[in-house]
Amino acid sequence: MNRKTIVVALGGNAIIEEGTEGTVDEQFANTRKSMDAIVGMVMDGHKVVLSHGNGPQAGVHLIRNEAASAQVAPSTLNLIVADTQGSMGYMLAQCLGNALHKAGVEKDVVTIVTQVEVDPKDPSMVNPTKYVGPFYKAEQVEAMRARGWIVKEDPGRGFRRVVASPLPLDVIEKATIKDLIDDGKVVIAVGGGGVPVKREADGTLTGVDAVIDKDRASALLASLIGADELIILTGVDKVAINYKKPDMKYFDHMTVAECEKYAAEGQFPKGSMGPKIEAACDFIKRGGAKVVITSMENATAAAEGKAGTVITA
Repeated sequence: MNRKTIVVALGGNAIIEEGTEGTVDEQFANTRKSMDAIVGMVMDGHKVVLSHGNGPQAGVHLIRNEAASAQVAPSTLNLIVADTQGSMGYMLAQCLGNALHKAGVEKDVVTIVTQVEVDPKDPSMVNPTKYVGPFYKAEQVEAMRARGWIVKEDPGRGFRRVVASPLPLDVIEKATIKDLIDDGKVVIAVGGGGVPVKREADGTLTGVDAVIDKDRASALLASLIGADELIILTGVDKVAINYKKPDMKYFDHMTVAECEKYAAEGQFPKGSMGPKIEAACDFIKRGGAKVVITSMENATAAAEGKAGTVITA
């Protein structure tokens, strides 16, 4: 078998499912369900790095900020990302380690609290567009803006805080991550897109109050560690154009040129498939061999090349 280095990007919604309370027990149960495919990859001899989203989890933190604002100072976004990297990394590492043990595989699973460098002059820092946190009513907006927040209407849903989502430039801990996977460890990294940091003139790092797209950060990490393959797990089995329309069309295979053509036509919205397609194209352009976009249920088959949409040069 051709053993590969694979980066698997797991959506945060797989851990807190829509319509659930998101209790600790529910999150552990969902995490356990998501581990089968990863166990299969490890047992097949592949080197695996697992990344994860944190949208619902960060939203919970922001609600806690609001509820406790009269008693304790609120956490910044970069600290919230670091917090969720630790808590979700703990759940993922424990559940994956247990699943491997039950399969007769004794292998260390480690979580790296990962910093990702961004450009403080990125256009998104000037015009934030990333919705985060809970919804607010129109009469609450003035008070939110008095805190220095940028608040915009999420059409049809209410008003929400928007924050910057700059492009990732570098993964600070990339060498450590590479050393760990080469030593046979399974690594959990760039959780929630990584903790956004900027590099000061003297070379030191400072946190940035922003969030980074998890798929873009995963694609960058995959390139930096020389991964062969990027698997993006999402809520659909395959990439489609004309989504949920009578003439919807699914793809088994796409080229970067096709992805960019359909993206330019507006087929992949920014809030859903758009960042995943952009991440896939970026990884391939940087020398990656293949990207697979599919659902959690098809992850095992995707690793074997039997499911999902495969994107290549």
